[in-house]
Amino acid sequence: MTEQNQQRPRVVAAVVTYNRLELVRRLVTRLREVPSVDEVVVVDNASTDGTGEWLRGLDDPAVLAVTLPDNRGGAGGFHEGLRRAVEERDADLVWLMDDDGMPDPDCLDLLLAHRGELDFWGPVVVDEADPDRLVFPIRLPGGTRVVHDRSSVERAARDGLVRDVVIPFNGVLVTRELAREIGYPREEFFIWGDDHEYRLRAERAGARIATVADASVRHPSVGELGTPMMFGRTTYNHSPSDLKHYCMARNNTVNLRTYRGWPHVLMFWVKTLWFYTLTRRQPGRLALSARGFGAALRGDFTGHRRYVR
Repeated sequence: MTEQNQQRPRVVAAVVTYNRLELVRRLVTRLREVPSVDEVVVVDNASTDGTGEWLRGLDDPAVLAVTLPDNRGGAGGFHEGLRRAVEERDADLVWLMDDDGMPDPDCLDLLLAHRGELDFWGPVVVDEADPDRLVFPIRLPGGTRVVHDRSSVERAARDGLVRDVVIPFNGVLVTRELAREIGYPREEFFIWGDDHEYRLRAERAGARIATVADASVRHPSVGELGTPMMFGRTTYNHSPSDLKHYCMARNNTVNLRTYRGWPHVLMFWVKTLWFYTLTRRQPGRLALSARGFGAALRGDFTGHRRYVR
């Protein structure tokens, strides 16, 4: 990757929101308090809770409000936000942020301390109610160990970094050079797996990726991600949402086939069968999974619409 000059970078935060007015209001307020943030692009996924009206009423030239004509999910929102930040706002770095995350006041400065070393990097994402607990479990590099607590991440860090690991779109920084090289998130994914695909694409391009162990974004708990299965030898990302599960089944199949190969696809399908047959018996989820798998094989990215509420 091209080395950036060491002058102060132009940082544009890109936020995606949908029907969470109070959360996005809180987040935008925090971002405008961070001196290193030059502008904030807020992409509203056609919210119906007054978010669009609030954004249009803002009297702040440093906040660019983009209201999409329909709900394109997190994937479509981040595609649009990153594109706008790079192509229209001339960002050197884009700080990607979900509306329910809350960066610590020093988060960005701690990330910027590694500018020039990295191309795609972010903070530890911790539970807002229990800051030592990770919201998204991390598989440490060089093995199969999955950790759920911040202290394990800190112990694994070298020079403050856990390299080759990042939780995308939750306070992650992306360089303009990388975005121009690999493009923008796959908007057709809608939700689930779009962030992971973008990380895999960056990895394939040779990007320098890392988690900064002392930087934090606080995030609400997301439930049962990383549920143990197969006698504790592995985990499964169970969600009670049919929409999330369908998109996970479809998009994860696409990602594994594209970046890891058919043996990994088959293992994912076996894990799904095991989980909803033995770990948590839900025959209906197997049918839903099969619809997602079939859509992935056909390249059909329209089936999720039936589950959008």
